[in-house]
Amino acid sequence: MVAAKASSSRKAAGAGKARGTNGADGKAPARVFTREERLDAYRQMLLIRRFEEKAGQLYGMGHIGGFCHLYIGQEAVVVGMQMALEPDDQVITAYRDHGHTLAVGMTAKSIMAELTGRRHGCSKGKGGSMHMFSPEKGFYGGHGIVGACVPLGAGLAFANLYRGNGRVCLTYFGDGAANQGQVYEAFNMAQLWKLPTVFIIENNKYAMGTSIERSSSTTNLSQRGLSFAIPGEHVNGMDVEEVRAAGARAIEHARSGKGPFILEMMTYRYRGHSMSDPAKYRTREEVQHMRETQDPIEQIRARLIDGGVGEDELKAIDRQVREEVNAAAEFALADPEPDASELTTDVLVEV
Repeated sequence: MVAAKASSSRKAAGAGKARGTNGADGKAPARVFTREERLDAYRQMLLIRRFEEKAGQLYGMGHIGGFCHLYIGQEAVVVGMQMALEPDDQVITAYRDHGHTLAVGMTAKSIMAELTGRRHGCSKGKGGSMHMFSPEKGFYGGHGIVGACVPLGAGLAFANLYRGNGRVCLTYFGDGAANQGQVYEAFNMAQLWKLPTVFIIENNKYAMGTSIERSSSTTNLSQRGLSFAIPGEHVNGMDVEEVRAAGARAIEHARSGKGPFILEMMTYRYRGHSMSDPAKYRTREEVQHMRETQDPIEQIRARLIDGGVGEDELKAIDRQVREEVNAAAEFALADPEPDASELTTDVLVEV
């Protein structure tokens, strides 16, 4: 999994087409992905894509209830960032969290079982799509309240600073949450105390259904930390290699005691905000253009082919991924629902 290879790839530097907005000039050239790293990134992004496609099918069949926010199109962000992390670092995010759980190394079976509300889900079938959790993998949610994960991420970073353990917390949130007041309270405290966190804004341009141009007075979200003296960078979030390079720089900044860093990942979701969103606020032509010109999986696939990887090897990876996802779905649908006694468990931490 990507998480297992984080240590060997965390020192990547450089930006490709990224541009700094505050203190990000003078970047060293990016370290080029090895063949093995590209294959690993390709497999991880493909796993997220196929998993989400299957989740969409199961939702349509009534096996998944409640809200369900798919990550299709945004795979390069979480895979690239995970490749820049150390194994003991932490991740916290909002409710579009399936891709994050897969990237940190949680099993497809445990995630699909959680989506379908089954006993062996990662949150025992009680959290569902928006509330995945695995402290064993350094993953602290999955949070349904818009912007709530940002102060929580700052809290995780404060604990790391207090304990002196050298860990960094990646705190993800979306462009819609970037206008929440609690985000700026967290920015202020994070910079005041030089907390080791990277704030990652996954800007897919439409929040819940309103374009950023209509909802934000300033649309370069990498500059949102300027009044707190937090440096930021605007990154091509559709290119996994650019993401890892920018992520490595930001993580090194945070880990070295310089405080937080903001990465605005310019990305795009192909589906609606959630499965109940028909996404009529944008045209089919726009979505198709993004798929044809900027798809993160097709970009890395083309580089693999240019590097001598054969079509047969890539097709074999696709077959393996499909088998893993199908097995996860079969496991989830056969798994029993939680026992009624689980209603009163996990309410308080037992010490």
